[in-house]
Amino acid sequence: MRGIIAILGLLVAVVPALAEAPLKRLTLRQDILGWEAVGRVEMGEKGYCTGVLIAPDLVLTAAHCLYGGGDAYIRPDTMRFRAGLSDGVALAESAVARMVVHPGYDPASRDMEVAIRHDLGLIELATPVPLTTAAPFAVAGLARDARDLSVVSYGRGRDDALSWDDACRVKGHARGLIAFDCDVTFGSSGAPVFHRKGNRAAIVSLVSMGGKVGGGTLAFGMELPQAVAELKAALRRGEGAAPDQSKAPGAVTRMRGGGGAKFLSP
Repeated sequence: MRGIIAILGLLVAVVPALAEAPLKRLTLRQDILGWEAVGRVEMGEKGYCTGVLIAPDLVLTAAHCLYGGGDAYIRPDTMRFRAGLSDGVALAESAVARMVVHPGYDPASRDMEVAIRHDLGLIELATPVPLTTAAPFAVAGLARDARDLSVVSYGRGRDDALSWDDACRVKGHARGLIAFDCDVTFGSSGAPVFHRKGNRAAIVSLVSMGGKVGGGTLAFGMELPQAVAELKAALRRGEGAAPDQSKAPGAVTRMRGGGGAKFLSP
């Protein structure tokens, strides 16, 4: 946690955390309306993260969610994306065709600022999600005067349906990093952080890591537009991992490094 607070010191003076408002559970089909593009990225027996469609066949999530330990990707053939998953029923789901982490992401890095800034991964789906089922979200920069955010995510203790924190705030924004007080936990890694622009929310960050501070949660993410462009370029170059690269049970594509960004325990 000390490393996280040090990053916060780069962004904004620490202020007392406010009590968090209750999360809204998106249970019914009408509750999910508008959030269908957010889903669960399932990694076999490893667990899950949250991801979001930015194109019918592209899911944005955290880089550390695609990292399997040692210096390797998780096997792509063990993974699925389940859009709008609620109580065991998904609006759409797909296997993974290819996945890649940002070229600047080093799972062995001890520089938390750099790790968070590049903690993005992109999944290409084997089966695109129809636009009539889920409309992908646009990626946008966070305006310097923006304050109000929202996060839609899964998490420990609320695994079965999306939860919406519609009243969180920017706590700091500098050097490609964004700090916010949205209610997130294990499983929320990769969740989209939204700022409303006009009639539709745009993704301005992803949840990378966070933890409890005082009576609330302090979380961190990265600025997106340039980083997402670099991530798409890496995917076009054929970087990353694909199922046909898993030649034998347990085989994985190697990454550099040997550590990983971690979501902090409360």
